[in-house]
Amino acid sequence: MALPPPDPQFVLRGTNAAIHTLHFSCGGQEPDVPILFSGSENGFVHVWNLKTHRVDAALDGHGRRSVYCVDTMGSKDRLLSQGRDQRICLWDLAEGRTSVTDSVFTENVGFCRCSLLKVAQGRWLMAMAAKALEEVQVLELPSKMSVCTLKPEVGAKLGMPMCLKLWQLSCGSQPLLLAGYEDGSVVLWNLSMRKALSQLVCHPEPVMSLDFDSEKAKGISGSSEKVLSIWSLNEQQNLQVYKTQKLVNAGISDIAIRPDKKILATAGWDHRIRIFGWKKMKPLAVLDFHTATVHCVSFSDHKNPGERLLAAGSKDHRISIWSIYTQT
Repeated sequence: MALPPPDPQFVLRGTNAAIHTLHFSCGGQEPDVPILFSGSENGFVHVWNLKTHRVDAALDGHGRRSVYCVDTMGSKDRLLSQGRDQRICLWDLAEGRTSVTDSVFTENVGFCRCSLLKVAQGRWLMAMAAKALEEVQVLELPSKMSVCTLKPEVGAKLGMPMCLKLWQLSCGSQPLLLAGYEDGSVVLWNLSMRKALSQLVCHPEPVMSLDFDSEKAKGISGSSEKVLSIWSLNEQQNLQVYKTQKLVNAGISDIAIRPDKKILATAGWDHRIRIFGWKKMKPLAVLDFHTATVHCVSFSDHKNPGERLLAAGSKDHRISIWSIYTQT
């Protein structure tokens, strides 16, 4: 008999709002305290201390409009947050500060999370959905200089970008962008050429979330239907459907591949978190704790595999923290 799924290691409560995004910062040196950032519907970014399981700071920079993306830039003191106020805020949290130091006005009304990629020491690229419906804009940070605007060919009818993933094969190689669109397509963009290298229709509905494993040149996407689409990138940089994975219930809000590329987690509209082996998409566990839609999943960046955690944020105002398959 299969083992019953575990209970969460602990649960974080107190945001008083639905959780839309999560990001860990645990890879620091001792005595750095492991941190989890959460963004919620009431416009706050909460900084959770994972030793005390309490909030160290509540950051208010989005005019009480929902926060749907949080990320860090090199250290846990350099924070980026994106909200429904059409702003991306940059924060400096060193020495207990809680102030926005800079912001980018996106003029985009959707809920496509921006994507960050470190390209050099202190230099980052940020891709975000642009003001024009189908366009993606790429900026350099911290200068906020425009790098390029990616526009589909005339008549392509991709609809809005729904999810973005900047990546590069190795440090110094060409940065590339994977974008999931409203028409169900995933498109691979070359930033320096400002052109689409490949397009693949992965879903009949909008692509809600995607993640990509650049080592295996293989990615995964989810949508509102009952199927995960797994696709690969060949040497000619063409996207191809690799396989599909049927789900019991429809609707995927978020997908995350663990940094060691062994397992992945999905956030389901059916209130459940599903764990799969990444190599063969073998279903490993169904984590059933939340009482409403799970909006986001995130794996921790602990250096020690035994300390690795999975966090899930839900419409039920709770964040569940799990320790699973840490030895694989």
